[in-house]
Amino acid sequence: MQRSLTLLCTSFLGLCFGSSFPSNINIGGLFPTESHEYEVFRFALSHHQDIPKLVPQVDMVKMGNSFSMTYAFCSQFSKGVYAIIGVYDRKTVNMLMSFCSALHVCFVTPSFPMENSNQFVIQLRPELQDALVGVIEHYRWSRFIYMYSSESGLSVLQKVLDTAAEHNWLVTSVNVETMTEASFLKVFQELDKMKEGQIIIDCELERLTSILKKIIELGKNVKSYHYVLANLGFLDIDLTEFKKGEANVTGFQLVNYADPNISRIVQQWMDFDNKDAKVLKRRLKYTGALTYDGVKVMSTAFQNLRRQRIDISRRGNAGECLANPPAPWGQGIDIQRALQQVRIEGLTGHIQFNEKGRRTNYTVSVMELRPTGPKKVGYWNEDEKFVSTAAYVPGSNDTYGLQNRTYIVTTILESPYVMLKKNHEQFTGNDKYEGYSVELAAEIAKHVGYHYIIKIVADGKYGARDPETMMWNGMVGELVYGKADVAVAPLTITLVREEVIDFSKPFMSLGISIMIKKPTKSKPGVFSFLDPLAYEIWMCIVFAYIGVSVVLFLVSRFSPYEWHADDCDEGAEQNPNQPSSSSAQPGQGQQNQNQQSQEQTNEFGIFNSLWFSLGAFMQQGCDISPRSLSGRIVGGVWWFFTLIIISSYTANLAAFLTVERMVSPIESAEDLAKQTEIAYGTLDAGSTKEFFRRSKIAVFEKMWSYMKSADPSVFVKTTDEGVIRVRKSKGKYAYLLESTMNEYIEQRKPCDTMKVGGNLDSKGYGIATPKGSPLRNPVNLAVLKLNEQGLLDKLKNKWWYDKGECGSGGGDSKNPS
Repeated sequence: MQRSLTLLCTSFLGLCFGSSFPSNINIGGLFPTESHEYEVFRFALSHHQDIPKLVPQVDMVKMGNSFSMTYAFCSQFSKGVYAIIGVYDRKTVNMLMSFCSALHVCFVTPSFPMENSNQFVIQLRPELQDALVGVIEHYRWSRFIYMYSSESGLSVLQKVLDTAAEHNWLVTSVNVETMTEASFLKVFQELDKMKEGQIIIDCELERLTSILKKIIELGKNVKSYHYVLANLGFLDIDLTEFKKGEANVTGFQLVNYADPNISRIVQQWMDFDNKDAKVLKRRLKYTGALTYDGVKVMSTAFQNLRRQRIDISRRGNAGECLANPPAPWGQGIDIQRALQQVRIEGLTGHIQFNEKGRRTNYTVSVMELRPTGPKKVGYWNEDEKFVSTAAYVPGSNDTYGLQNRTYIVTTILESPYVMLKKNHEQFTGNDKYEGYSVELAAEIAKHVGYHYIIKIVADGKYGARDPETMMWNGMVGELVYGKADVAVAPLTITLVREEVIDFSKPFMSLGISIMIKKPTKSKPGVFSFLDPLAYEIWMCIVFAYIGVSVVLFLVSRFSPYEWHADDCDEGAEQNPNQPSSSSAQPGQGQQNQNQQSQEQTNEFGIFNSLWFSLGAFMQQGCDISPRSLSGRIVGGVWWFFTLIIISSYTANLAAFLTVERMVSPIESAEDLAKQTEIAYGTLDAGSTKEFFRRSKIAVFEKMWSYMKSADPSVFVKTTDEGVIRVRKSKGKYAYLLESTMNEYIEQRKPCDTMKVGGNLDSKGYGIATPKGSPLRNPVNLAVLKLNEQGLLDKLKNKWWYDKGECGSGGGDSKNPS
């Protein structure tokens, strides 16, 4: 009965709450007359007739007219709309954002995203600036023209200019709205003089179409030009003339028309409200797809509010738009929160918003114009950044072959990775080199199937960014600036390098370690007999010896059994409590007793007590021994103590006198940091130096502070220079380097260096390629295959230990592992 009443009450409350949520939701619409977005809006409403039903309140506005937009917005707010969907331009966007923020009315828009938006403006169009920068880095552009429209392209331009300052790009920005026919022609004349043709065009579809027509009229739709269209509707643009002129064109595509679900909706759009079959309806553009998704987002948000039983009814007067001060709508926050929490799949991919109302977790396809038509060559998202997906099949017209060219493999002369053969003058090309990296490069080329030439990096550096010029040096610079195609070397995988180049899976794991000069083996000295016991133990033994002697002296002094008369034979026992056996007269007996009490002695004076304790410790005994019970307890405890100590001492004495020991002054990084006598440093322009520069660990920060201020400098230009400095420093210099190189040097003559302590960090060596290189995936697969076959371990054993010069016992590394 009680359960039935509970269910009845729950049902009644649910009915009450459900009835409070409106069945019809008024939504506003602000669109230009006969716009593509308005047509798609009507189409989307016909697809979303679920409860609650979306009822449109549409006003046709004139774009660029703030008064018209203000009147339409206030009119819809007074009618009690719950949210508004529409478009804006640069002249009306600030007014709309101000009203939305003041009145707490959400505005859902497919228009270009604004940098300074507020939480009540839900922006359906993803931001393009990061994807554009990723494409520029993929093509390795360092000099280009940026044509933009001030209507929508300023935020993207700002991001490109900020990145240009970091990468030292030369960017010429041109505003197409103020550009005349003469200035337009002058831009291309300058490009022809410099023999460059790299241009980015950032405009809305209508203006972009007009600019492309001008380019075609000037005849610049040819091979020598490369255009990047900063627009999300690459397939919405007519590029027929550019395909004929064989110009290079790259762009972005938001809507995947190949998806069956999307193609079905597109077909429904083509059939929607098309009474005159002779009139060809316009294709669904990406701005229309964004509008469709906007209606879907609103419908989903209100369904979630109804399901959560949140009351958003607008009772009574809807409110005045131009009231002073404006009265915000109380339920606006609930609707804004519901809109931002929507997670759906739409025509434009995954739809999700952050706390500022901007799209997040989205994917943009990267397209190229090929002779066969537009083709997807990659994609960009927030997690993976730019990823190239082009298939590289040899002999295909649409792909880049790997076998039709010779690749440059950059590396560095570093033993045992790359070394010149002893008779290298007799060889040419790759044959004059040998080492781990040389054999690894050959194995990878065999698995991938390409030809290559080994080129030693000119400056002899691995690669770091100059803090002043922001330019990369070393092997990383060779890849970034297009001077090499692959780097097969002990190149550490780091975050800053991964941002500008691609790495394969690690082919070797390692960490930073400490190299010191091997200390000389010490011979037993005069006081080597003290070595079996620590200094603290010897001190405790001395104090115990003195303490036991004093205690024995005290107990003997107070015990009557330790006293005896001196007139008896030495060593005879006499009990002072027993009466004398003499038959003398009573007066004479009393006199004898007084004489004996005056002549009684105690053998355990302080010196005899010390002598007794010393004799017991030396296990030699003594001519006196305690007679009292307390004295014998003290003596027995001391004997047992000396038995244990002497047994332990003699057990270790022989080993300490016969075995030569190496005493290392440094055992860990902490030992280095807390002393100043031994200098220490790293390789200049390498990952080890960067590790200490960026570390937030107190010990490493202290070490970096010392290294950067040390005079003379503790940094070395090459690893060989660092090893030589360790060997000649007489133990006053420690070199910080990768553990693999440390282990190799330890196996080289004159066998006078050693690795101490554990590794300071954990990292790996990887094979590097430029960003977006076609070699990235094949090389990565080759490394994994070589690792599974055990060839990588075989190569390391060959070049580290099989060719070692110090024998199997040459390694004296003091590594706790």
